[in-house]
Amino acid sequence: MFKILLVVAVDLAIVWATDYDLHIEDPEVYSPCTDGPPGSISIPEAFDMTHMVFYQDEEGIHISGNYTVKWDLPRTDRISATFKVMYFNRGSWEPTILSQVTTNLCAVMFDKNQYWYKYWFQHIVNKEDLKKNCITTKDSVAVLNPFIMLLRLNNINGTSFRGRYKVVFLLEAFDEKNKRRPTSVCFEFRGEVEKVKK
Repeated sequence: MFKILLVVAVDLAIVWATDYDLHIEDPEVYSPCTDGPPGSISIPEAFDMTHMVFYQDEEGIHISGNYTVKWDLPRTDRISATFKVMYFNRGSWEPTILSQVTTNLCAVMFDKNQYWYKYWFQHIVNKEDLKKNCITTKDSVAVLNPFIMLLRLNNINGTSFRGRYKVVFLLEAFDEKNKRRPTSVCFEFRGEVEKVKK
């Protein structure tokens, strides 16, 4: 009897799970962090995005081109990557339970089970170059196949999402002695969340 109830509960949870899209409000797509850590820089300071193309329509964010690394760190540095989803409530940004921390991005960026791969690194054409240089070797170029990015949260149970949200990304470098470098990269996507109609 317990097994039957468990199966029914799991099936109902899957049925009640909801998907949400974040519709970006900034035409440039990414914005500098509003509350970044001291010493943090934004995307244009860390990467030359001159040859990147971003535009939005009802399908999502169309992305193509290539970018060049300006961030200049030893390849032996470990890069920690974090993203967290925050909700705008009564004039201030509040954290939600949705976040992820990857302690060594260079080691897992081509792991198909990682969000980083799913949303970005799977579209890199010159994967071998990036495996060698990661995102820290100055003048390295990453070439992307054109793709459409949807900022979507899948199978969310519990409280429904609505209103204004942002996703904050933070890249931090640590030297061989595990000491944090003074410069980090911080950027965010801000927009309105909408329930996906099925």
